[in-house]
Parts: sequence; structure tokens; C-alpha cells
Amino acid sequence: MRVWVDFTNTAHVLVLRPLIELLEHEGHEVTLTARPLSHTVELLDEWGHPYTTLGSYGGATRLGKARAAAARLPRMLRFGRGRSFDCALAHGSTDLPPAARALGVPNTTMLDYEWAVLQHNVNCRLASLVLAPDAIPLDRLARYGARPPKLVRYPGLKEEYYLSWFEPDTSVLDRLGLDPAGLLCVVRTAPSYALYLGGSENPVLPRVLDRLVEAGDTHTVVLARNAEQVEAIGSLGLPRVTVPRHAVDGRSLVAMADLLVSAGGTMNREAAVLGTPAVSIFEGRLGAVDEMLIAQGRLKLLSDPERIEIHKKPPEAWRQSVKRDPAQLLRMALPWVSGGP
Repeated sequence: MRVWVDFTNTAHVLVLRPLIELLEHEGHEVTLTARPLSHTVELLDEWGHPYTTLGSYGGATRLGKARAAAARLPRMLRFGRGRSFDCALAHGSTDLPPAARALGVPNTTMLDYEWAVLQHNVNCRLASLVLAPDAIPLDRLARYGARPPKLVRYPGLKEEYYLSWFEPDTSVLDRLGLDPAGLLCVVRTAPSYALYLGGSENPVLPRVLDRLVEAGDTHTVVLARNAEQVEAIGSLGLPRVTVPRHAVDGRSLVAMADLLVSAGGTMNREAAVLGTPAVSIFEGRLGAVDEMLIAQGRLKLLSDPERIEIHKKPPEAWRQSVKRDPAQLLRMALPWVSGGP
């Protein structure tokens, strides 16, 4: 079968890559499109899978996003027309569901954060199937028109599926000049381009970095989302703080870190799966998945940067992670290909 997959953010490459590789292993033809944002295209280049770039980032405002969508959607339609796609898949793309609906292509939208209201009002209503974790209550998704049987819920976290085959690459520490025996903290900046944050940066981040510098024996790696964040943090001139200018293997860093402090969702959940203590500085409305992780003690909310503590964690804690079969997720995501669960 011919499957169309669209990427509009960095994390989507990590989430969907195992599913794409399974599809291709089974003999299906998968065509990729991507919107340049953060490190999305960079990760696709590192993967080496052919893709087509369509559209551009429109900014964090409603107007900017509307203009970008208005420009990208016709390009998506032109791209998809005549290619005889059998189905389509995306995680959070607001362009694929309307394009696929207009072209008569069955399509699935995936989500695991329920408060991106505008995005879900579009995606969930236009998608043929909505795939979400079972931690999200049904009533939180029904408001977007996502109800069973259109709504399919999977057990656990999406990270437990795409990290099931994962082993950290220790060479990432060498490339960044880090001592494996030292204390390592990874900090993930806010997705300031997201509509639910309205373009704002996280005001607590400088205080977090100051606290980690004061710890003395800790090296901090800040994973910024764009060039502006790289320059802003680099200009602080903080000792033992590294800000990579290009995409690095964030999963390996998180697996080997002794602490993650993150303003995003995916990396917090990766840390929870990989056995790394995680502290959230996310400013948006708390989602059900994070509520579950907090209740389980796998994620903490930052109350005061001065109270951040970092200790050496047990070696290879990542080996104790919950592993789920990505083939199971694929069957739920694309029943047209796999025949259903």
C-alpha cells in the first residue's frame, strides 16, 4: 500500500520513524513530507530517508499559523493529488487531515496532549481516526469530535513504543566533551513557537541554569529549539553549560543524564521511560499523561529553582524501562494497512 506521512515538528520524527520502518519492512511504500521547524529536517537528513519539504513556519500567533497553513495546504493538495495514497498518518500535523480529507484519503492523527485546542478542533474532526493514550479521559477528547470508534486509545506512553529498541549511544558524551563519571543535567527549552505558549520563553529558565551552575560539579547541556534560543543562552556565558548548535542525540543524553529539567512534554516522558529523574517547568495547562506521571512519582513539577537537587543515578537505569511493541501501535494507527488490532 502507499502511505503518506507528514512531519511538522522535531519529536514527530522520533515517534513515527519506527512505524515507517515497520511499514517498509512489510513491503509498503511510504512517502514523507515535512515542514521545516526546529530540528525536524535535520533529523530527517540524519536518518537518510527521502522526503519532500513543503511550507514554512508561520510563527507562534494564530494569525501567523493561519497564514502558514493557508500557504501550505494548497501545496499539500498538489503533492498528494495523483499519487494514489491508500492512507495517511501524522502526529499533530494540522495540514495532513484537511489535505487527506479533500483527497479522499483515510488518515490518522495522533496526539498525547489534549489542550492544544485549535489544533485538535481541526485535526480530530477531519481525521478518519484519532489515536491517543488511554490516560486521557474520554470527555477531554469528545469536545473535539473524537469519540469511539473514531477514537482509538493505546495503553501506556508513545515513548514506550518508539524507545522499545533503543540503546543509548555513549559517544554523544565524547562529542560534547563530557565526563561520563560526572554529574550531568539536561535542560530542554520551551517550545515557544507553540500556539498554547503564545511565543513566550520560560522566565524561570535562567534561574534554573544559575542553580545548576551553583552546584559546582554539574555539567549542564541545554537542548535549545531554535537559533534564537541558542544565542540567548550562549550569551549568558555560564560555566559548565553547553548549548549545542545542531541536533544531538537527545534520547541518549537523557538516558545517561542524572537529571532532566524540561519545558516540553516529549522529553519529560522519555526521561520517565528511561529511568532519569525529571522536573517539569512546562508553563501550559497540565495534560493527563503528565498528571499520571506525577501521580506515579516519575515526574515532578518545579516549585522553586533553589530546591533543585542532582545526584548520581544508578548506572544503566534505562535498561529497566517498560517496552511495548511498536507493531501493536502501528496496527492501531493504520488499520487499513494492518487489518486492525
